[in-house]
Amino acid sequence: MEKLYFNGDIITMEGEGQYAEAVLVADGKIKAAGAYDEVAAQKSADCEIVDLGGKTLMPSFIDAHSHAASMAPMFASLCDLAVCNNFDDVAAALKKYIEEKQIPAGEMVVGINYDDSFLAEQAHPHRDLLDSVSTEHPIVIMHVSVHMIVANSLALASVNYNEDMAEIPGGEIGRYEDGRLNGYLAEASSYALIGGIFASMQQKMAQLWLVAQDMYLSYGITTVQDGGSAPAIVRMMQQFDKAGMVKLDTIVYTSYDPALAEAFPELNDVHRKYDGHVKLGGIKIVLDGSPQARTAWMTEPYVGSDECGVAIRKDEEVEACVKMALDFDAQLLAHCNGDATGDQFLNSIEKMMPLSDNANKENLRFTMIHCQTARKDQIERMAKWNMIPSIFVAHVNYWGDVHMKNFGPVRGSRVSPVKDALDAGLVYNFHTDTPVVKPDLLHCVWTAVNRVTRSGQTIGEDQKVGVYDALKGITINAAYAYFEEDSKGSIKAGKRADLVVLDSNPLKVDPMAIKDIKVLETIKDGVTVYTA
Repeated sequence: MEKLYFNGDIITMEGEGQYAEAVLVADGKIKAAGAYDEVAAQKSADCEIVDLGGKTLMPSFIDAHSHAASMAPMFASLCDLAVCNNFDDVAAALKKYIEEKQIPAGEMVVGINYDDSFLAEQAHPHRDLLDSVSTEHPIVIMHVSVHMIVANSLALASVNYNEDMAEIPGGEIGRYEDGRLNGYLAEASSYALIGGIFASMQQKMAQLWLVAQDMYLSYGITTVQDGGSAPAIVRMMQQFDKAGMVKLDTIVYTSYDPALAEAFPELNDVHRKYDGHVKLGGIKIVLDGSPQARTAWMTEPYVGSDECGVAIRKDEEVEACVKMALDFDAQLLAHCNGDATGDQFLNSIEKMMPLSDNANKENLRFTMIHCQTARKDQIERMAKWNMIPSIFVAHVNYWGDVHMKNFGPVRGSRVSPVKDALDAGLVYNFHTDTPVVKPDLLHCVWTAVNRVTRSGQTIGEDQKVGVYDALKGITINAAYAYFEEDSKGSIKAGKRADLVVLDSNPLKVDPMAIKDIKVLETIKDGVTVYTA
């Protein structure tokens, strides 16, 4: 079935200022785009004519980094603490969740999205608070960054954590003044409990995947990432796809572990090539923590402290990971929030690249994920290796005020340095790291253009970019991140008909109104998969 779209603002993303009067879609692809008469002349007799009525049609949005398959589905069913303003709110929300869900004694209760930065106490909740909620349920609450958790006594006991335990390398364990564990566990210290949570949710994954998928589609997204999961997730998504449950193109990156040397080759059938809607993109490694939680690894201390955050990996581990990616001809994504972490990643690449005999090594598009505090010199070093900065630009709005407090005005104002990446000629993109925040990529565009914090403060004027350059970060540039720029990311004959209909044109509205634009319809391979 053919469709001819016309009578609206059709943004092609084939160049700034380029619009089409009409677009013809056939067999899931763009058959023609351009002047109405020329495009209409190519339609068949039974072509459906779609009058946009002045609405905006453009390429659908591409999620450059999130956790679509392994985390977002699970989080869809957990206790959301994002609206809590203080410790009492946290306790009340958990109690209500237990009661409404009728969770039996002994079953774990999981809360998500608490943010100490916006709690009245300006502190993390603690073990005794969670014990006051229930002494019959293990309770774990996750920080909005997913880099730290707080557990009650039963949850701590379930992984044999006690007052006599030693510190865990790459992690932090909180204690009360009397030496008791206060339930706070950061980075590596949290992995035992987080792993248990994910394992307990596996049986519900099919149902939860559908919930998460609908969420992505409602934001105009048709290609998603699962960044940092087990190899088994690839096979799980293939099963879901064969059962007709997958509408989104889903690209999985497996978490680095030395054991991946055996598991990765077993996924060669989907490495960089789709099986239906699923493919393996490469490898993901996490190198540090969260800047708003002061666990991102910095070269200079956080304000009011002599602490520089947490380095999760040793240099030799990062070098081994880079070598593995080069050996497998695989793209590598590295979670780097702090600038010390950026140095570690770049140093490892610069050391291991010359040692590799992979003829394709400079075309693997290694990616620095988040780039919150990437320095200008690091951006320039990335350019030498054709690297991609995938920027969590929404941080400027959500936590910009916190970054100004944690880093001071000089470092804090230049978080998410999009303009530096643009000036260096890098093919940057934007992401939301869902479930950390909702997959609202238009909010990313709005943030990149305006750089306004929650308090209304504008920070980093010199890092602002224009609307078109911001839109590239969620369309054609994001397609490039997956080696798909020839098939996605713009409206051009021969490309896939992955499209979105918006109620307003982001290039024409007041820049401050971009975040309020509504997604009316999402189209995947020519088929409508979401309508508002």
